[in-house]
Amino acid sequence: MHIAMWSGPRNLSTAMMYSFGARAEFSVLDEPFYAAYLDATGLDHPMRAEILDTMETDPAVVAQQFQTKHSLYTKQMTHHILDGFPRDWFANARHAFLIRHPARVVASYAVKREAPTLDDIGFVQQCEIFEEVRAMGTDPVVVDSFDIRQDPEATLRKLCTALGLDWDPAMLHWPAGGHQSDGVWAAHWYGAVHKSTGFADPEGPLPEIADDLKPLVDAAMPSYDRLAAFKI
Repeated sequence: MHIAMWSGPRNLSTAMMYSFGARAEFSVLDEPFYAAYLDATGLDHPMRAEILDTMETDPAVVAQQFQTKHSLYTKQMTHHILDGFPRDWFANARHAFLIRHPARVVASYAVKREAPTLDDIGFVQQCEIFEEVRAMGTDPVVVDSFDIRQDPEATLRKLCTALGLDWDPAMLHWPAGGHQSDGVWAAHWYGAVHKSTGFADPEGPLPEIADDLKPLVDAAMPSYDRLAAFKI
């Protein structure tokens, strides 16, 4: 089984990768198309040089990594899949979509990188990939990070059932300090999750958003609401 978990940044995606990485039968890949995305767009992201130096930049070669006889979980950033990148591998994956309220994503992202754009946070691309997967005749799974943090075991049990997996309590915990499959960018982005040994406590009220970022939240809301209608 190849589970492709689609999300944008700042969305519990690394903790989810650690959760599946704690299962004995799964290996994990961390944002496999990141270098290909940076190479194709020329964008200046934190640690760009290190990412390009340590990862495959040909998206066709990246996709070949998914051809495995072992159980594989890939943490996929929706905005990394550009026009022209291979999508034939979609047919051989089980697709899940990890969503989070745009206000929480924008507030978190703006701390790490200034002036985020709609393209940066991946909501529109997530909705587009969701519709593409549905058009293939499969039933993509949608899970909200808010629900995971409210009750990790109950929500992950639902997720496993939806994916056709047996429940494994190992998914609730992982060693502090990161995972051997972390991308090189972990030094910039993963500080909090590296200190964790499980999912964080339930989230509180939505954060206050700076006036200049409110239009970004508003622009992302329709895509979030579309997928939220399907969440487990």
